[in-house]
Amino acid sequence: MMSPVNQGRASLAGVGSGSSRELAVGGPAGGSRRSPGRPRDVAISERALAAARELLVERGFDATTLAAVAERAGVHASALYRRWPSRIELIAEATFPGLDPASVEPTGDLPRDLRRFIRAYTAAFNAPAARAAAGGLLAHNQSSAEPLSPELNLRVSARPQFRAILTAAPPGSVDPVIDPDDAFDMLLGAILVRVLLPGATARRQPVERTVEMVIRLLRPGTQ
Repeated sequence: MMSPVNQGRASLAGVGSGSSRELAVGGPAGGSRRSPGRPRDVAISERALAAARELLVERGFDATTLAAVAERAGVHASALYRRWPSRIELIAEATFPGLDPASVEPTGDLPRDLRRFIRAYTAAFNAPAARAAAGGLLAHNQSSAEPLSPELNLRVSARPQFRAILTAAPPGSVDPVIDPDDAFDMLLGAILVRVLLPGATARRQPVERTVEMVIRLLRPGTQ
């Protein structure tokens, strides 16, 4: 688990092969492209996303349906269907909106940038609505034959921000042989264990330990 974040992945600005398997990714692709029309009311989308987060925390994943979100947000269900083909896309966007660009803007200092990225991504997964949705999204991802649309993946994933950090790193600090998507997938796994399975390890490793391990993975000549 897709950061917080503003999001998406299948290309996560360069989403790679692993992008279609992130936490929020896995819902139905959702319909064909619609022809351009009247601009959508942004306020409706914001109200729907806020309502979805409230329902997830109050009633849980299964009860967060498009009908329930429409009622809570005070909008017509048809307005939601024009924006999200199913509740899975709506929940994914509501709970994993992507990372705040300012919080993960690369500085060129690789350890510092990774530390900020890990903390921001962990905070995104730790949000009450995200924790309430994580299990349902994971289960849906396992059972669905189609991933979320590339456009939504790009909005809800943090893969592009991670790539930007590696690109901004000083010359010689990142092995060009390393696939950024592989490194991101390993880091995502570490973050998910930290957030979703806190009892899986005997002790909580500080963020610095995770940063150190990622840097060792990326360092040239360590293969």
